[in-house]
Amino acid sequence: MSDENNIIDLDQIDHTVFSNWPFSQDFCITCGLCASACPASGIDGFDPRKLIRMVALGLVDEVVEARWPWICTMCGKCESVCPMEIDIADVVRKVRSLRERAAVPGILHKGLEAALETGNNLRLPKDDYTFIIEDVAEEIAEEPGFENFKAPIDKKGARLLTTIHNKLVNTHTEDLKHWWKIFHVAGEDWTVPSENWEGTSWGYFTGDDEAMKIMAGRIVEHMQKLEIDTLLWPE
Repeated sequence: MSDENNIIDLDQIDHTVFSNWPFSQDFCITCGLCASACPASGIDGFDPRKLIRMVALGLVDEVVEARWPWICTMCGKCESVCPMEIDIADVVRKVRSLRERAAVPGILHKGLEAALETGNNLRLPKDDYTFIIEDVAEEIAEEPGFENFKAPIDKKGARLLTTIHNKLVNTHTEDLKHWWKIFHVAGEDWTVPSENWEGTSWGYFTGDDEAMKIMAGRIVEHMQKLEIDTLLWPE
């Protein structure tokens, strides 16, 4: 790249760097539909179309060091409108995986670290978590038609295990009630885990496959211990 006019010399770039990625990024026709669907488009100049073109051109350092991949919410709206069916969110996650772990943006780095160490990014102690679950259940039981409601924790042999988004035991406990009321009315045989309960995959959002495997493995191991074969993972 020229320091004088900020022009990229395409002849000096190895265009095959990302060519073995199975995400169809080379099929981009720069139509802009992804940018129009993206809820984060325009933030700090973010444009998923530009990101895909940079990957297709082999601009390794520019892509990996950019802030853009970390602005993406991984919602997948861009993929749903892409006429070439490019796996844009997977491209973003792959780019994130190339960033040095210590250079991952603070909130994500800290969230992943906490989740690996404690089973949830809030570092919420098990006793506090249990108290919140039971407290929300008691509030539901005070409503007409739910007098006998209980929120089962680690119910062995239940049909369904459901994980919980961290915000639902923090600032949005009301949202827990909606899920649980549906289970109750439907007569579902369900339970929540006592540990490793967070449904948010911090490994996924930081592009850390190994961390993702560890956290998913913990949930599966807990399911096996409780003899449950169905998982509802809201995230």
